[in-house]
Amino acid sequence: LSGAENYLFDGYAHLSSGLACGLAGLAAGMAIGIVGDAGVRANAQQPKLFVGMILILIFAEALALYGLIVGIILSSRAGQSRAD
Repeated sequence: LSGAENYLFDGYAHLSSGLACGLAGLAAGMAIGIVGDAGVRANAQQPKLFVGMILILIFAEALALYGLIVGIILSSRAGQSRAD
């Protein structure tokens, strides 16, 4: 790898892509863990809370998918910084 082929924009695009995907996955994992723990405990006392818990878990998983989509978009823009 030579310095002439590596552009600063490409590096920051890949860094931000990884951070967006990783932090969104971390937030989704924390949300799923907290909601899952509270949901299992509450489900033992009131079984009608199961549907609400599943909906909240689905929305928490959507956070990770949004982060993945943003990461893919940012990563795909990495090669567009140079006018070949």
